[in-house]
Amino acid sequence: MSSASEDSAGSVAAAATDYDTFADAYTAENEDSLINAYYARPAILELAGEVSGRRILDAGCGSGPLFAALRDRGATVTGFDASARMVELAHRRLGADADLRVADLGAPLPFPDGAFDDVVASLVLHYLEDWTAPLAELRRVLRPGGRLITSVNHPVVYKLVHPEADYFATCQWSDEYTFDGQRAVLTYWHRPLHAMTDAFTEAGFRTAVISEPPPAPGAHERFPDELGDRQAFLCFLFFVLDAV
Repeated sequence: MSSASEDSAGSVAAAATDYDTFADAYTAENEDSLINAYYARPAILELAGEVSGRRILDAGCGSGPLFAALRDRGATVTGFDASARMVELAHRRLGADADLRVADLGAPLPFPDGAFDDVVASLVLHYLEDWTAPLAELRRVLRPGGRLITSVNHPVVYKLVHPEADYFATCQWSDEYTFDGQRAVLTYWHRPLHAMTDAFTEAGFRTAVISEPPPAPGAHERFPDELGDRQAFLCFLFFVLDAV
């Protein structure tokens, strides 16, 4: 991963990240990657705990690895993603009968009120400038007492990448990656931690857990050069939110 320069970040900042253009490469890269397979997904599953029999919405499901893991643990899972190509890849992984939709978290969701016990939204919200309507929709489709389990870019990362930036501002920034040999630029919205928790509260959630987890077991053996002797690292921030 290399940070996009200030000029290149500015040139792409107006455009939302289009996963359709690199969905295949992203999926191939992250099947067994440190950041996804040994950090982001295991952390979400650990926070979800026992899910057998629970109705779970995978919001921003991508090509379906988290959907598959939750289903394997006995949950009844529904998923959606804004990328049609990602949903196609998810159907390949999960089967034609998997409940998958192309839908945008920035628009009303095609699900009834209180349809789910849990929503997982892994690495989704940080693509959105305004969280008000998306969080309201996620709260709407959860039953009272349900949970939103979500992860976003750790807000400190933006300040580390751009030391001159204002941590307390909500602002757009971009980073350049290579996924399975294909270059891609991801464009995010940074917001400080207090802005995140304020948005959760205003949407009708109570923050139950804020987590900065270590990588999953086996990560140090598989990625010794990347991890060295570090037991944890700054990357994503994880929340468990109760619908009140």
